[in-house]
Amino acid sequence: MRAFTCDHCGHVVFFENTTCIHCQSTLAFVPELMRMAALSPSTTQEDVWVSTSQPQGQAQAHVRMCLNRNNQGAACNFTTALDGSQPYCVSCRQTRWLPNLNNPRNLLRTSKVENAKRYLFYTLACLKLTSLHGLRAPIFDFLEDLPGHLPIMTGHLNGTITLNVAEADDDERARRRLAMFEPYRTLLGHLRHESGHFFWDVLIDDTQWLQPFRRLFGDERQDYNLALQHHYARGPLGTVDWDPHHVSAYALAHPWEDWAETWAHYLHMMDLMETAASYHVQLRLPGHLASWPPIDDPFANPQLAFEHILQQCVPLTLMLNSLTRSLGQSDAYPFALSTGAVAKLKFIHEVVTAHRLQIAQQS
Repeated sequence: MRAFTCDHCGHVVFFENTTCIHCQSTLAFVPELMRMAALSPSTTQEDVWVSTSQPQGQAQAHVRMCLNRNNQGAACNFTTALDGSQPYCVSCRQTRWLPNLNNPRNLLRTSKVENAKRYLFYTLACLKLTSLHGLRAPIFDFLEDLPGHLPIMTGHLNGTITLNVAEADDDERARRRLAMFEPYRTLLGHLRHESGHFFWDVLIDDTQWLQPFRRLFGDERQDYNLALQHHYARGPLGTVDWDPHHVSAYALAHPWEDWAETWAHYLHMMDLMETAASYHVQLRLPGHLASWPPIDDPFANPQLAFEHILQQCVPLTLMLNSLTRSLGQSDAYPFALSTGAVAKLKFIHEVVTAHRLQIAQQS
């Protein structure tokens, strides 16, 4: 996520902010412009907000606030259509079910989950992979376990992504991470993984990419449920040979899971680099005399080769882990990419780049 500034006073603001703490301007994210805007109420139209300044080359924005802006559960800071045809923003419209919000605990859970979903939307929008770019969007069901019912399983099926909102509880997520011997488990990571299943259907299935996918990831036509049963029957000690060819142990379970795990990792890398680029990060590893050039923004330049992205991302993750260790925290990026995993990441980059260039030609 890039660093934003208040376009009224220039102070640094963050993606979640609704008010600039420096000048007190009302803030909202305008998805169609991919911009955090300082807004004031229109003097001529009810419920319409107008940007207080215009970045160079952009017209003054006239928008409405998402109906969920004052909803404690969603706490959305996105805007929606000026004509009033869509009371909810492009992100909130993707949510079909929420847990019982009469439970105060679910209010906090839902707020965290919806915020993670907006982060996912932002990254996908940067890659031209949203309904704003003519693609169908996934549907999200955020559900809770109920007494007397089967536990809610996080997953994807036929375009619908389901998430158990218990994953929003830090203690529960940590418990599951330790039980599964996972190095990394976050809400955003879950959503990125499940979006990978969705975009396999969109970008790979019945396309020219299907055969190259099978050569690299394996044949997805093998029995999926049986493959997962075998994976969980093996247990953590049965997956010790995953790292030469996969980004995670779970990626070993089935070609679809391998793709989804690699997809999530690709989104991690791209978002991390955009963040670093927005802060104008330039690195020089200890012991090296020469500095690398400043980190490039991979969202701004779809022509970047994956080798270049990897060359910049590896030292960036080393610095990131050193910083988190300095604060007494575990590694923020607990991964070491093998040659096999890099080949799969490069394939995803080629698929996404081809899509981005196609969208650019159509616009």
